[in-house]
Amino acid sequence: MLGNEAVARGLYEAGVSVVSSYPGTPSTEITECVAKFNEIDAEWAPNEKVALEVAIGSSISGVRSFAAMKHVGLNVAADPLFTASYTGVNGGLVLVVADDQGLHSSQNEQDSRNYALAAKLPMVEPSDSMEAKEYTKLCYEISEKFDTPVILRMSTRVSHSQSIVELNDRTEVQPKEYKKDIQKYVMMPAMAKKRHIVVEERICNLREYAETSPLNRVEYNDKKIGIITSGIAYQYAKEAVPNASFLKLGMVHPMPEKLIKDFCEACEVVYVCEELDDFIETYIRKIGITNIHGKDVFSRLGELSAEIVREKILGIKPEYTPLTEQIPVRPPVLCPGCPHRGIFYVLNKLKLTVSGDIGCYTLGSMAPLSAIDTCICMGASISSAHGIFKGNKELAKKNVAVIGDSTFIHSGITSLIDITYNQGASTVIILDNSITGMTGHQQNPTTGYTLKGDPTAKVDLEALCKSIGVTNIRVADPFDVEEMEKVIKEELAKDEPSVIISRRPCALLKSVKYDNNVKVDANKCIGCKMCMKIGCPAITMKDGKMVINETLCNNCGLCSNICKIGAISK
Repeated sequence: MLGNEAVARGLYEAGVSVVSSYPGTPSTEITECVAKFNEIDAEWAPNEKVALEVAIGSSISGVRSFAAMKHVGLNVAADPLFTASYTGVNGGLVLVVADDQGLHSSQNEQDSRNYALAAKLPMVEPSDSMEAKEYTKLCYEISEKFDTPVILRMSTRVSHSQSIVELNDRTEVQPKEYKKDIQKYVMMPAMAKKRHIVVEERICNLREYAETSPLNRVEYNDKKIGIITSGIAYQYAKEAVPNASFLKLGMVHPMPEKLIKDFCEACEVVYVCEELDDFIETYIRKIGITNIHGKDVFSRLGELSAEIVREKILGIKPEYTPLTEQIPVRPPVLCPGCPHRGIFYVLNKLKLTVSGDIGCYTLGSMAPLSAIDTCICMGASISSAHGIFKGNKELAKKNVAVIGDSTFIHSGITSLIDITYNQGASTVIILDNSITGMTGHQQNPTTGYTLKGDPTAKVDLEALCKSIGVTNIRVADPFDVEEMEKVIKEELAKDEPSVIISRRPCALLKSVKYDNNVKVDANKCIGCKMCMKIGCPAITMKDGKMVINETLCNNCGLCSNICKIGAISK
């Protein structure tokens, strides 16, 4: 199983009742796999904060609950997370945070272990799929035993690699009785002061538990080299230095002080092998052990590998056979037929300053479109556009914000409210492709379907924007580039907020079919390369004429709208 699939299986076997998440790579498949179990009520929430709050509510009601997110999603959910640490749980509560070491699909590289430390919560970290399943189940035992939410830390490599998993039957867990308890669940200052005492006592109890927990284990071999590690770094170290002795920490917070001291005393030289921050190393030095190696040999940047660990510990550099062939580069690019390509072509043509957001459309920053100027975080396009309006009125006349439909629901609505409430005049373009595209076609509140595919209420973007206070709302087809250009110019000229909904479904949806083949008339083509400005990978040039790769082309016809001499037709 994939590590993510194994977590989902662990939720099933642990008797979990409610799962609420927001898709984010590398965590997405957990909730998609959970949705296949009829025994579990699984849903996509509008954002991670809402997802965790749903899980907290389900926990308080008495059932085992769960939420999943990627590392930057935990930033969004941090508010309820820290307070849930104080309230504790009723039914077990577990959340997965999937870190993205190496920045495979993220805007920053973040070590979520620091959240466990700051929120004073236990964090468990598996190193393969079997552990992912078993640790998930154990997390619920820890949660209910110590009255605490538990964080399960995944990583891209554990989430998306496969290993053998042994399956078990589901254990049906009876819901715990709900009892009204204002002192426990109502976090006003007077109650929170008392609960803080409970939190500190809990951490002490968890530290004692860590000393004998099956999550932490010692593997003594050759004691000349000792390695303290966790998660995927354990796999790298085992492969690189198999004869070394290991202290594998399955619980990375809180850590077992005595177990660590005993291990360090037993080994001649100790290395702390961990990705990103010196989290384990800092704790070891804090308890008085200084003769260790950590970030003095390992980088704080990116991923480790068996080759890196072997070189840093044993001094053995990997041998490579140089590749003499020139391999063509394959930069990230919008898919053939992507509805966003047309809008970015127009924005580039108009030389506008574009405040971007998180989604497939962030690729609009890549050449030759080169249309996006900024990308910060979910929902920031609208807020930053408003900031530009407030800070530089001249720049604001040439500035638009672009945001996807799912991201708009996630955290763009409040930003649009900020514009109307504070008398802004920014132009916001909602890229409505009828799905959450970037993470693999998940439903969202604008699609009319739930995670499990059931029909449901569908958010009307036009009505929503109108209710917020936007009076200028236009809907346009991004493939009709002339009309789109006209609409954008008109809305930018207005001294009040505008919303343009660029509406065309994702080209990869099964329901999207373009039947008529797109062809180039070589007799008409003059090789002007105008069609190449849209950056479609299906368009190439041969012998001075444009050629369409029929294998890549999905016949959307955007290029025919760009060609001014009629050399491309459907």
